[in-house]
Amino acid sequence: MMQTVLETITHEITSWPGMSAGTHRFGGVEYNLGTTEIGHIHGNGMVDIPFNSKLRDQLIAEGLAGPHHLLKDTGWITTFVRDEADVERALKLYRLNYLFNATRRHGRDIVGGQVDVQAGLAALGLSEPLQAVFAAVTGSNP
Repeated sequence: MMQTVLETITHEITSWPGMSAGTHRFGGVEYNLGTTEIGHIHGNGMVDIPFNSKLRDQLIAEGLAGPHHLLKDTGWITTFVRDEADVERALKLYRLNYLFNATRRHGRDIVGGQVDVQAGLAALGLSEPLQAVFAAVTGSNP
């Protein structure tokens, strides 16, 4: 089952403009926007994603993820994929970080206008507090 989950997640993420997948140095699959890692998933279904610390705090407050299993005082989060609902949540978190990185200079250069960040955020159905944090850390309109 986990192989199918990895394939599903990888297929979706690599369909986004500028995204690639490769082997993560600690095992599993790493997802990159150009040279920037937007997260990885280990073979046991453990998902690790690096966020801005303010976004991380809001994600944890809303119960969408927990602190990173090792790097608890960083912007990284950890969550687990165990069933289909977890796949959707993991993809939402990866997409949120993808959109965050698409607002950064490096990401904008890579996606080259192929990504409508505001429409992407709207499609995620984020809470108002999470939208506000995203806007504050990216300088975009909520």
